[in-house]
Amino acid sequence: MSIEATVTLKTKEISGVGRDRIRLLQAVAREGSITAGAKAAGLSYKAAWDALDAMTNLFGRPLLETRTGGKAGGGAQLTPTGVKVIEAFGRLEAEMARVFRNLEPELAGSGITPINLVSGFFMKTSARNALRGVITDIKADTLSAEVAVTVSPETTIYALLTAESVRSLGLVVGREAIVLIKAPFVMIAPGHQPPLVSARNCVRGIVRRADISAVNAEIVLDIGGDKTLAASVTARSADDLKLAPGDPACAVFDAAHVIVAID
Repeated sequence: MSIEATVTLKTKEISGVGRDRIRLLQAVAREGSITAGAKAAGLSYKAAWDALDAMTNLFGRPLLETRTGGKAGGGAQLTPTGVKVIEAFGRLEAEMARVFRNLEPELAGSGITPINLVSGFFMKTSARNALRGVITDIKADTLSAEVAVTVSPETTIYALLTAESVRSLGLVVGREAIVLIKAPFVMIAPGHQPPLVSARNCVRGIVRRADISAVNAEIVLDIGGDKTLAASVTARSADDLKLAPGDPACAVFDAAHVIVAID
């Protein structure tokens, strides 16, 4: 497997500078103007200026020197700082790629790839449920798409996305993906058989844990393949369900409440 590494540079106050913005900087330098560089990078003039301003704010020094006239209505060239930033960014990515290539033999047989490792270390989300799987089916029309992600031998989760999201994320059958579901979106029904509801996802499982407080409760289901799915319900609902560890139950949630993320 060919390993690539990407770097994002940011501060608490300033949004990240990653490969896309470095490529914009390179395009502006190559084309000789911000207008032409933005076009080459597939950005609007305003989006390019916003990105370049963000980079200047992050590094504290101008990365481009602009001048009137020139090709495409105004010229631009890299400052010495801009040259150093591009060079340093390339070295950072190359070093990260080298590190992960060296890690790959050590991970052999563990079922974990370097990409899984990075995602597990650095991915942050407010969703209680983040499950890695493989896309096994995509049904799409001109506006929307249903994406099926198999997260365990027993469980496939369906997400309803826009067709544009499928294209922009590069989602295809066979690609790994992560599904995110907030726990309050998950309903719990006791028993092996899912209830007759319009929700697309009815996932069978076994109660692993039921933590009940004065107001709320969290019910965690084992859904196979060492994966779990958590639901956040009211304490009264949990009392009514009377579920205990080992009991069969189904997690029910709508496909529109599932977010798909990629590495």
